[in-house]
Amino acid sequence: MVVRYLLPTGQATDALGTLMSADAETVVVDGKRGVETIAVSDIIAAKEVPPPPKPRSRR
Repeated sequence: MVVRYLLPTGQATDALGTLMSADAETVVVDGKRGVETIAVSDIIAAKEVPPPPKPRSRR
């Protein structure tokens, strides 16, 4: 899943990873930067994305 949200500076950033939990106040995403807890009020957009492709075998 990818979640675009606002930082305290007003700049937008993305959290890309696995959705761990969601409720009325927060969304928790486990991604490459670790576990991120995002306030629902800061979220601009969110969507499900497919998993990355498996590595190709060498010929």
